[in-house]
Amino acid sequence: MSDALINGLAGAGGGIIAQLITYPLQTVNTRQQTERDLKKEKRKLGTIEQMCQVVKQEGWERLYGGLTPSLVGTTASQGVYYYFYQIFRNKAESKALERQKKGIGDGSVGMLSSLIVAALSGCVNVLLTNPIWVVVTRMQTHTNILKKDHSNRLATPALEEKVLSAIEPFSYSTGHAIQEVYDEAGFWGFWKGVFPTLIMVSNPAMQFMLYETMLKKLKKQRSLSNPDNNGVTALEIFLLGALAKLGATVVTYPLNVVK
Repeated sequence: MSDALINGLAGAGGGIIAQLITYPLQTVNTRQQTERDLKKEKRKLGTIEQMCQVVKQEGWERLYGGLTPSLVGTTASQGVYYYFYQIFRNKAESKALERQKKGIGDGSVGMLSSLIVAALSGCVNVLLTNPIWVVVTRMQTHTNILKKDHSNRLATPALEEKVLSAIEPFSYSTGHAIQEVYDEAGFWGFWKGVFPTLIMVSNPAMQFMLYETMLKKLKKQRSLSNPDNNGVTALEIFLLGALAKLGATVVTYPLNVVK
């Protein structure tokens, strides 16, 4: 099994686990990003408050709206990204070694090369998986309208039932979301937001650049203190990855809201 395939499968598996754990937070995050109150009459709710509100008004299952396509998207996205990242990384390392033989450089992949590799991988990933995330976002932001919210405004129970049947599907499934997007914008509607998303490939690019830089410095520092041991533990890799993601997210978050 090639390194690229191993990295792809590992990335997909890790992405699924992370998605299952954090999905309710992602749903609330997406709703906060897409919420529009032009008159600024609504009081802004905190994350926990909004989660409780969704559970109370729509049921806890709405926090997992779009989970199935999201898991498919995560598997595809992480798998594609890490697969192509390893392929492009291998090519960058080969070129670095060739330059070293010519007396240029030390044979390692620099920060700029790491940034380019991550950006190319991100572009391929976006173009292939954007339709999945359009459907996921549509399902996350779909709001169920409860009967009790209309009981005081509708004249008769019969009229109430008729209106509710028109405004709320019995079950808003993946199929409903796909059909809705297609009816509104056709085939190209599944690539809505693709341009800011392509710009946002700078997020994982920055993440990997920061990660590779910190990892290299940690290994170098460790080899100086203990030449026989320059390895890193799983916990250190986790912390380095978290710090790198935090830095990249802070910089690119406005682009995510626009997308």
